[in-house]
Amino acid sequence: MTVISSKDRVADLARAQARILELAMGGTELHQTLEAITLAVEDLSVTKVLASILILDEEGLRLRHGAAPSLPRSYNEALDGLSVGPGVGSCGTVAFSGEPVYVSDIATDPLWANYRDIALSYGLRACWSTPVRSSAGKLLGTFALYYQSPRQPGDNDIELINFVARSAGLVIERRQAEEALRLANERQIAKVEADLAASRDLVRELEISRSELKQAQDRFQTIVQTIDAAFAIVQVEYDENDKPINYRFVEVNPAFERQAGVDLRGKRVTEFAPDLEQFWFDTYGHIASTGEPANFESYAEAFKRWFDVRAVRVGDPADRQIAIFFNDVTARRQAQDRLRVSEANARENAERVQLALAAGAIIGTWHWDLPTDQFTVDEGFANAFGLDPGLGHKGIPLAQIVKTVHPDDQAGLADAIRDVIRRGGAYAYQYRVRRANGRYYWIEANGHVDHGPDGTPLSFPGVVIDVEERRSIQAERDRAIAALRTLNDTLEQRVAARTAELMRAEEALRQAQKMEAVGQLTGGIAHDFNNMLTGVIGGLNLVQRHIALGRMDRVDRYMEMANTSAQRAAALTSRLLAFGRRQSLDLKPTDVNMLVASMEDLLHRTLGEQVALEVRLDDGVWPAYTDANQLESALLNLSINARDAMPEGGKLLVETINSQLDERYVSEFAGLQPGDYVVLSVTDTGTGMSASTVERAFEPFFTTKPMGQGTGLGLSMIYGFARQSGGHVRIESELGKGTTVKLFLPRRHGATDDAASSAGEATPLGAGELVMVVEDDASVRMIVTEVLDELGYGVIEAVDAPTAIPILESNKRIDLLVTDVGLPGMNGRQLAEIARQSRPGLKILFITGYAENAAVRAGFLESGMEMMTKPFAIEALAAKLRDMLGKTGSKGAGS
Repeated sequence: MTVISSKDRVADLARAQARILELAMGGTELHQTLEAITLAVEDLSVTKVLASILILDEEGLRLRHGAAPSLPRSYNEALDGLSVGPGVGSCGTVAFSGEPVYVSDIATDPLWANYRDIALSYGLRACWSTPVRSSAGKLLGTFALYYQSPRQPGDNDIELINFVARSAGLVIERRQAEEALRLANERQIAKVEADLAASRDLVRELEISRSELKQAQDRFQTIVQTIDAAFAIVQVEYDENDKPINYRFVEVNPAFERQAGVDLRGKRVTEFAPDLEQFWFDTYGHIASTGEPANFESYAEAFKRWFDVRAVRVGDPADRQIAIFFNDVTARRQAQDRLRVSEANARENAERVQLALAAGAIIGTWHWDLPTDQFTVDEGFANAFGLDPGLGHKGIPLAQIVKTVHPDDQAGLADAIRDVIRRGGAYAYQYRVRRANGRYYWIEANGHVDHGPDGTPLSFPGVVIDVEERRSIQAERDRAIAALRTLNDTLEQRVAARTAELMRAEEALRQAQKMEAVGQLTGGIAHDFNNMLTGVIGGLNLVQRHIALGRMDRVDRYMEMANTSAQRAAALTSRLLAFGRRQSLDLKPTDVNMLVASMEDLLHRTLGEQVALEVRLDDGVWPAYTDANQLESALLNLSINARDAMPEGGKLLVETINSQLDERYVSEFAGLQPGDYVVLSVTDTGTGMSASTVERAFEPFFTTKPMGQGTGLGLSMIYGFARQSGGHVRIESELGKGTTVKLFLPRRHGATDDAASSAGEATPLGAGELVMVVEDDASVRMIVTEVLDELGYGVIEAVDAPTAIPILESNKRIDLLVTDVGLPGMNGRQLAEIARQSRPGLKILFITGYAENAAVRAGFLESGMEMMTKPFAIEALAAKLRDMLGKTGSKGAGS
């Protein structure tokens, strides 16, 4: 059903539209015009229809009554002030969404849930509502048609509704514009009249203001141009995302040019400082955008200075300009930094003194004010010199203190004091003082003389250290050294000859141990160590007993027994380090074929007559980068394992080949690199191993041998040695068919190491060079220093790095540094770094029993550095020292 009847619909619609346009263009009051429009629409309908126009308020939150002459007055009053929002009837929803809403049945539509009762009470069942807009599309209100029965609009209805809504929008827009124009005209006329009334006063005030403004500007310019603070006005520049990226200097004063060191007037800051920190752009941009002033200190890397900055926005906010006052505070900040460092050092020194006092290292302190000759001491100092502690704070004459010094030391003490006062700086002197009990004790005085800018001595503070026990130990040591030298004078020839004999015996023992290898490790590690220690301790006890009885006939035998046990313990330790990959390897280019060929006779004797040995050596095998001694031990171990797996006899094949490992192969083994490798394989025809046994074969202490016949370290040692060398080990085995163990060693380009052995050469002696020994173990330190002294070297001892550093940093001559790697606290490698800072060319010999970082020497040592592994023979140490210092020394007789 349509609003317009079919009879004469076109003519009636045309007349209605013409009437509505006439009303819209007329000059009647808004309310009357809107009522006329609604009545004109109602007249077109055959079925009774009630039209309504609501107008949106200025805030856009509510709909106010515009025109609805046919609707009940109470209904219009209820809808007046209707909220805009979803679900607020038809009109409230239209004003919220901006889209037409056609409700065909108010009784059931959810939009009318809150207004259904009032609508139905007036017989309203359908409501078609559409937005009323201005010509620019702005929402002005709503137009609605109400019916007293449910119904849907047709196309003609919607066309007419839209036409009426546009016409109502035209009327409302025009009337609102006329009203706004009227009000504006009234305000403008009032303003003009007021302005005309006040114009004369304004002119007079303007003239006064101009004069005052000029004076103020002159005063401001005078201040800006003469103040020490730097001043500038800058305009902040932003990118398309409104991010500050630069600023231009609009105005600067002379102080700015002085402090910034450059004239930037009219320039952008990035022209001078293209790498200026973003902090400055962000900070100034925030001030220009928000108007919030800022006061801060910051460092500008581009200017290399610290600035104290005060900044505030000036002028029109749209200009994005700010005024900046700043001072160069670089000197103050540097002074503060120096003060903080000084205070920290002072606190640290005070803490050190307190710790030393608490530990008993320092027994007293003094302070000597040199210009006034006021000498004050604490209670500890007074007690050390046998003085009255009550006089310490009042001041004690220096002469009274010197009276307690041993007469033999007074002259030297006076010379030392005069010297340090003259030159200034550090002071250290040892002398004896008499205490209250009448006895003399050794002390050490450490202090520092401070001079003024003109060189005048000002103060002499210091501490007193008790060195009585240290001096006693040194004296005892000197007596022991003298006694030992006396003994050496008579035993030197026999010791030298016996040492050579022992070295030959050790070499023979080493070859014997290679043949026995794993079989000698019966009873487990603890059992072996106990046996070895029994040999060492028992042999030394027998030596002591026989010497005490004057029986020298068996001393050599017992010494050889103790030395043999000690060497076996060292070999076992080496195996433990090997499977843990912590042994110190001497990696060199090695001819594997030559090494295997040299061991062929040894392997024949080790395997026995029941095992046939076959050796296949590829003539084109590359040099391998490995430790030759460890490789020999590994081959011997593998051969013994193979022999034990063939109790009824069999065949053993030792073979060398070249191999290239690709990415796919090495990806299965962590740490293995692709490339060229030399493969040494050992294959037997023995019992073989199951898959589960192969998986555990490299585990430390895992063995398939009967209890007491193996320690389970052999394959672990081989695995650790191979991985530490940068290589790999693989086992291929099957029960009843035998086992193949392949040892992959990395290829090394270059010549192999064919250096001849120096066995049998005389022990090289020193030529008076000074060697510093740093070793925390007292026994090792004593042995090394005694050997060095015996070889003709001067020796300086230190127990750890903190003790050694002051000596290394002094002007004392040191030709070579011998240091343990595993020192407590700072290790030997770190000590070497510090030593070379003050002595760049210093030669350094590391000695180590175990050091994780020194496991591979090539990556641990620099030029002029060497390493020896504990324990070592005296001849080996002598040869190493002579090689490092240059072969200018003499040769020891009888070696």
